[in-house]
Amino acid sequence: MAAICVFCASSSTLEQKWLDLATRTGEELAARGHSLVSGGGCVGMMGAVADGTRAGGGHTLGIIPQVLVDWEVADRASDELVITADMGERKNIMIERSDAFITLPGGLGTLDELFEVWTTATLDLHDKPIVLLDPEGFYDGLLAWLSQLGDTAFVRAEALERVIVAKSIGSALDAIEERVKRA
Repeated sequence: MAAICVFCASSSTLEQKWLDLATRTGEELAARGHSLVSGGGCVGMMGAVADGTRAGGGHTLGIIPQVLVDWEVADRASDELVITADMGERKNIMIERSDAFITLPGGLGTLDELFEVWTTATLDLHDKPIVLLDPEGFYDGLLAWLSQLGDTAFVRAEALERVIVAKSIGSALDAIEERVKRA
């Protein structure tokens, strides 16, 4: 099956519903036989998705920069933990080691990762599925703004079409599995 990278918040002060979403995402990844590629943290949604994947018997690969290891937030329970020199190297390895990407709710770091894989896909540097898992409309404002950019030609319509918006974990994984199967 696929190695699926999940981008999400690492904050430890989130509402429980977001942690639950991350846990369920990890559990479903494992149930479908996929492995998890994550940012290698053990806190917030990032830790929850990794714990959910392992609880379901799935393999986890964490990729984390040394500075975050020094902050003692590394997911030491990862089946494989790759420590990088910086955030840029982390993102490059995450892209290389993943077959697909799911973005859950998150902040600046999550958006940075989403836009990195989205931009590199629009430049034809990869053709891996990118899914925005948004069951509660967390990203509605962002998507509306991006749509307006498309209306003004700052963003090409085909670039906007590169990201699949899913409202459930099942539909997110279905979309990935369909694209990976065709590749």
